Amino acid sequence: MLVLSAQDVRQALPMVEAITAMKQAYAALSAGRAEMPLRARLPIHPHDAVSLFMPAFVQGETAAALAVKVVSVFPHNVERGLPLIHAAVLVLEADTGRPLALLEGSALTAIRTGAGAGAATDLLARPDSHVAAIFGAGAQARTQLEAICATRPIERVWVYDPNPQRAALFVAEMAGQGSIPQDVRTAVSPQQAVAPADIICAATTSLTPVFADADLKPGVHINAVGSYTPEMQEIPAATVARALVIVDSRAACLAETGDLRQPIADGLFTADHIHAEVGELVLGQRSGRASGAQITYFKSVGVAVQDALAAQLALANAQKMGLGQQVAW
Repeated sequence: MLVLSAQDVRQALPMVEAITAMKQAYAALSAGRAEMPLRARLPIHPHDAVSLFMPAFVQGETAAALAVKVVSVFPHNVERGLPLIHAAVLVLEADTGRPLALLEGSALTAIRTGAGAGAATDLLARPDSHVAAIFGAGAQARTQLEAICATRPIERVWVYDPNPQRAALFVAEMAGQGSIPQDVRTAVSPQQAVAPADIICAATTSLTPVFADADLKPGVHINAVGSYTPEMQEIPAATVARALVIVDSRAACLAETGDLRQPIADGLFTADHIHAEVGELVLGQRSGRASGAQITYFKSVGVAVQDALAAQLALANAQKMGLGQQVAW
C-alpha cells in the first residue's frame, strides 16, 4: 500500500488538474454514475466532537474510483495545540476492493474543496471578475483563493477574519503565490471586503451570516463552503432568495446546510429554488448565469465523489512522481 503524507498530497494535486477532476466528479454525480450515501455522522459528546464517514464509488470517464474518507472535527484540539480537523482517505481498487493507498485527508479536503469552488467559479462568475473577497483565513480559505485565481484574472483580494492576526498572516503567506496577485489586503469590516467584490468565498464556521446582503454589488458570484450543519449559516437568507442557486448535491445540501434549511423553514422559498447541481451545468443539462447583473451562489457541503476522484488523481500523479512510502499490507 502507498502512503501519502500531506506534503505528498499537495505535490500530487495541482489546483488546475484538481478543478478538472472536480468537474468530472460533479458530472458523474448528476449523471447517476456514482453511488454516494449521505455522510454518516458519529457524535463524540465527551469532546463536543464529530467524526464523519464518506464513502463513494464513481464510474469515471476513463476509470472507476472507490474510496472512503474519515474526517474528525474536535473543537478542543486547538487548546491542545492540535489541528481542529484530522482526516484520512482510503483508496480501494474499484474492481477488486483491494486497498491501494492511504492519503492524508486534511490536505486533500482543502484542495478538493477549493477546486470544487474553482469549478463553480469557472462556470458561473463573470469573465471580467477582477476583485475577490475571502471570508475566513484558514486552510480552506487559502485553497478557495488559489482556485478562483486559477479561473479568473483576479487583480485584488480583500480578506476578512474576526481575528486580525489570522488575516494578516493569510496576507503574508498568500500574496503573490502562483496566480494569486500581490495585492492582497486585510479588510477592517465585512462591508469593506464585499462592496467591490466580483467573487466572494466564504469558508468559515459561522452560525450567522458573515456579510450584509445590501453591501453586494450586482453580478457578484458567491462560493459558500463553510456551513455543513443546519445550525451554521454564512450567507444572508435575502441573498440566497434573490440569487441563482447552484449546489454540489441537492440531497446533501437540503439535509445539511443552514444556508438553505433555515430560509426554507422560515418560508422565504422552497427546495425548488435550487436551480441546478453544478454537475448539471458541466453536462449542459441546465443553464448558468443569465446576465451580467445576476447574483450567482454556489453552495457546497462537500461530497464524497470529490474525495474519490481527488484521491484517484493524487494517486496517479504520486506514482508518476515517485512520491509516498510503500508499506506491506
